[in-house]
Amino acid sequence: MDAVTTDAPSLEVSGLAYAYPDGHQALFGVDLTVRRGERVALLGPNGAGKTTLVLHLNGILGGGVGKVSVAGLPVEKRNFAEVRRRVGIVFQDPDDQLFMPTVREDVAFGPAAAGMRGAELRARVEEALEQVGMAAFADRPPHHLSFGQRRRVAVATVLAMRPEILVLDEPSSNLDPASRRELADILRSLDVTVLMVTHDLPYALELCPRAVVLSEGVIAADGRTQDLLCDEELMRAHRLELPFGFDPRSVTLPVAAAGAGISAFG
Repeated sequence: MDAVTTDAPSLEVSGLAYAYPDGHQALFGVDLTVRRGERVALLGPNGAGKTTLVLHLNGILGGGVGKVSVAGLPVEKRNFAEVRRRVGIVFQDPDDQLFMPTVREDVAFGPAAAGMRGAELRARVEEALEQVGMAAFADRPPHHLSFGQRRRVAVATVLAMRPEILVLDEPSSNLDPASRRELADILRSLDVTVLMVTHDLPYALELCPRAVVLSEGVIAADGRTQDLLCDEELMRAHRLELPFGFDPRSVTLPVAAAGAGISAFG
């Protein structure tokens, strides 16, 4: 396995192009760098290539042109075990990730599979559940929890592996307003790099100081989230629509937003 470079970006994608076996070209030379600690929204219409890009981050898809590295570690077969520990993907449906009898066992599954045992494993599970505010539910069956609680447990199953980068697929979908806010508070508190794939543009603005627009397999824009959402021509060209009545110009950003996220909304 290659050595991990501690000062490397969390994610580096260079010239990534990919065509599916049926000939459909999904990516046409994507370049993307995400620095450690950044929170970046990946925006784009359906069919833009977002899922294809995400599946390259941990080697589920491969064989195309270009390079992908996580913390300086090339996403190649010899590194898959370490890369998949470092790239934590939280799927849109938490039930795709929760399959054990209790919350505790679900969160323990990844570290246990990696060989962790005993007090170290218990501490790791407790830490991950504390991070998402679900420690009191450790012995509950996941299917007895609300949808928002299950999503938080799904995040905990990934955090238990102490990932380099947390990849969230539509994290706000199907959440009621309170659950949406609670998850936002959790994500802001985490000391981890975040790549958030979302159609929820206000959520992207609330959580991610930087956004990237992927459209027709290429990066069409990369900049401050608020700037991109205020660019009406860009938004229209790439089929990105703000909710009725939502004006991104009305959102007050703190001075440190570029590096620290957004703490004021409205």
